[in-house]
Amino acid sequence: MRDLTPRSWPAYLLILIVVGYALAVLIVPFATAIYGAVSDGLEPIFATFAEPTVQHALLVTFVLSTIAVTINGVFGLIAAWVLVRHRFRGRQIFDALVDIPFVFATPIAGYATIIMFGRGGWFAPTLIPIVFAYPAILLVKIFVALPFVTREVQPVLGTLSTEFEEAAYTLGASRWTTFRRIIMPELWTALLYGVVLTFARMIGEFGAVSVVGGALEGYTETATTFIFRALKDRDETGAYSVSLLLCMISVVILILMNRLRSERR
Repeated sequence: MRDLTPRSWPAYLLILIVVGYALAVLIVPFATAIYGAVSDGLEPIFATFAEPTVQHALLVTFVLSTIAVTINGVFGLIAAWVLVRHRFRGRQIFDALVDIPFVFATPIAGYATIIMFGRGGWFAPTLIPIVFAYPAILLVKIFVALPFVTREVQPVLGTLSTEFEEAAYTLGASRWTTFRRIIMPELWTALLYGVVLTFARMIGEFGAVSVVGGALEGYTETATTFIFRALKDRDETGAYSVSLLLCMISVVILILMNRLRSERR
């Protein structure tokens, strides 16, 4: 598809509207976070990240997000394989269910988790607490980012021919060897792209995490719930500092996504 140079004022106006919208929605919040964090100098920022509660909130965020990304990466790859390579009764229903997190309000997901695993719930645990503890946060993180890996891998897997796989089987290769040596190299970029999207979604989750975790300071508080608490406590420097960190991580993720997107073309 060749590039088209704008030659009329409506085209320039349309470009101006798109660029202005992008600046207002994307750049202004990032610039606001930078200004709010550094307005009093760098020392308050360092003091914020030196606080044990902030360090704990960041640790909880990244550790649980990493675990959830690993689980979603494996399940997303398996789900994509099942949807593309197998035909079974109820396949369309399962395909539709994968997209539920896209349309499901995350606080409702948190509330549903409490109903299922809370005290007196349908599957109330007897030994290890789930609600208002790390397991519930992990569960909702897995839920909110469930579709990304599947939806990135599925179309790529659907375009792969099975001829090379059949040739490998004919030469005596096992299914695992065929998957690892022939199929996986073709899926790797799409899988990594889905994993990056999943991680970005998980570290920014607030609604479901705040409901099931309770945002207990020094325990189940995450980076996003710390920002909310800092704003309520009028700790604007703390809120801006952690927000700036998450924004910087988002920028790195955006650069990585663009790199992966260019490799897929």
